Amino acid sequence: MEHIDLRWFVVVNPHAGSGKTLSRWQLAETLMRKKGISYSYNRTDGKMHAAAMACEAARMGYRRFVAVGGDGTVHEILEGIMRYLSNNCPDSGPAALSDFYLAVIPIGSGNDWIKSHNVPYDTEKVVDMLASGSFSVQDIVKVSAAGRGDMPDGGSCSYMINVGGIGLDARICARVNRQKDAGRSGRLLYLNSLIYNLVKSRPFRARVECDGDVIYDGRCLSIAFGLGKYSGGGFRQTPYAVTDDGLLDVTVIPVLPLHVIMTQAYRLLDGTFPGIKGIVSCKASSVSVTSLDNDGEIIEVDGEIVGTLPARLEILPGRLHVLHRTES
Repeated sequence: MEHIDLRWFVVVNPHAGSGKTLSRWQLAETLMRKKGISYSYNRTDGKMHAAAMACEAARMGYRRFVAVGGDGTVHEILEGIMRYLSNNCPDSGPAALSDFYLAVIPIGSGNDWIKSHNVPYDTEKVVDMLASGSFSVQDIVKVSAAGRGDMPDGGSCSYMINVGGIGLDARICARVNRQKDAGRSGRLLYLNSLIYNLVKSRPFRARVECDGDVIYDGRCLSIAFGLGKYSGGGFRQTPYAVTDDGLLDVTVIPVLPLHVIMTQAYRLLDGTFPGIKGIVSCKASSVSVTSLDNDGEIIEVDGEIVGTLPARLEILPGRLHVLHRTES
């Protein structure tokens, strides 16, 4: 019979939150001990280390994970869990996505995923939620893409818990990530990257199919896919997304006049931009995107560049337990 470790496997990213992670973790650790929450503490030391640790922890019998960091740490832990589940190790015994729990003590510049689950940016309140078992379930998306040289173990797919995109969306993330790697931080990184890429916007040609039906074929600026509503530090590219409805929200922004882009960009923040004439949106359980140009556009998943077009996204049959606070 498979051994299940009932402790929380805590992954701390010391690079998140402009160096504030360890002090925030010390507070969380004190609160967890006071509330009798049993855990194992682990610290990352580089990119994709959290994924490797989560995969190994799952193999050892852990089913409950806490990310101490931002959206990137959450994404890596999900990758590790899914790597374990997809490997089907003979000695691991049966396991399913629904066996796993994922919580986060939010630190970092983005923290967009928690907004869809009403998780506060308050360590004490989050630990209270952890202690009381304040969880719900949400869908997970499998993302298959080309050009995946930077993925763990040369894998052929990645997994999404929040929002992904192609074109403008992906270029914004790529620029933000380069600036983070250079030591810059702060919420303005996303806004500055948005402005920079809007000015230098470059359209691309793509065909978008939702559940087998072509919803767009032509030149566009950006394509976004969402389980959650928020990305890029609070932008709402998929404002009607529901995390547990079994559907992926898709938004296609076609080529628009520059004055429309510049004057209507604020609507990305309030979630009303799908009302702009020409915007295409739909809900689907599977989405395929094919480049009609010679070069494949990069695709981002949860803020990380995971490959290039062509790409296919599909909702997995199981659901993950995630930290969630019901709005009063």
